Amino acid sequence: MKEAMFYEILEKKKVKCNLCAFGCIIPEGQTGRCRARKNIDGRLYSLVYDKVSAANSDPIEKKPLNNFAPGSRAFSICTPGCNWRCKYCQNWVLSQGEIEAEQLPPEEIVGLAKESGSQGISYTYTEPTIFFELTYDTAKLAHEEGLYNTYVTNGYMNPEPIRKIAPYLDAVTVDFKGSGDKDFLRDFSSVPDAEPIYQALIEYKKQNVHIEITDLIVPRLGDSMEKVEELVKWIKENLGDGTPLHFLRFFPNYLVQDLPATSLKTLKEAYEIAKGLGMKYVYLGNVLGEEDNTYCPQCGRLLIERFGMRTAGYKIKGGTCPYCAEEINIRGEKWIPQK
Repeated sequence: MKEAMFYEILEKKKVKCNLCAFGCIIPEGQTGRCRARKNIDGRLYSLVYDKVSAANSDPIEKKPLNNFAPGSRAFSICTPGCNWRCKYCQNWVLSQGEIEAEQLPPEEIVGLAKESGSQGISYTYTEPTIFFELTYDTAKLAHEEGLYNTYVTNGYMNPEPIRKIAPYLDAVTVDFKGSGDKDFLRDFSSVPDAEPIYQALIEYKKQNVHIEITDLIVPRLGDSMEKVEELVKWIKENLGDGTPLHFLRFFPNYLVQDLPATSLKTLKEAYEIAKGLGMKYVYLGNVLGEEDNTYCPQCGRLLIERFGMRTAGYKIKGGTCPYCAEEINIRGEKWIPQK
């Protein structure tokens, strides 16, 4: 255990957690919504500080991050717990299961990342917000060792913790579900609304963290093209038309087994809406196809070719298109492995 960051002490040994937008008020002896932070004698502690429940070296494209360090590998870790309750969670055994895992402190995580040949570390699989203290201490050490750091997150972290981690966080993937539709989030993730996600994204942009956004399109329940259009317009207006946007295919899992996988027709409709509104880097995830490649938004030439979740070809030179010199929103080139 480690004393938590971002909380305040209240009367009668209660505490208020200020890490995420839920702002849990936690009586003595109880845990917050995430089950990973516990009030012990009037102080808040992280129960998962060094409890790593999964650790693998993944392609960066799996996060997905297509415009950050393409072709690199990210040593990916998580702890148990989550502050959301997604009925369709792909990692529900980790996020909703027991708070048990292998003890792995920051020094060992960084050492394993280097041993694996990874160029960075990704805090993913569950929700990095709830193991913030571990991500913070690990990210600082990772930067000292020349490794990058990325979050894959639901975006419910408050602005102050974002400012704290930002000097050591190189990229973030923020996962929308059902385009942020309020009813969908309430019914299928037990989340009241998407407003904290928008605030978090604005803060990440202020802190110059590379941002990519995913939107899980769920058939019948979270596949409104009107909501897709609203989300795309917000992204363009507040983050810029160069923000990479991934529309992800849904597959039934966990408590949602009675829905089909998202049709390619629906995914491509969302893709065309985003392209039609002027977004420069739009991708389709969980499918194979040319819509996962990166093309120059000016001349249309192929710049990054992908197959599955791997980069097969990379032609960008110094952040620009080699054919027309258009500036490309690409970050982390120094971590691209030399072939």
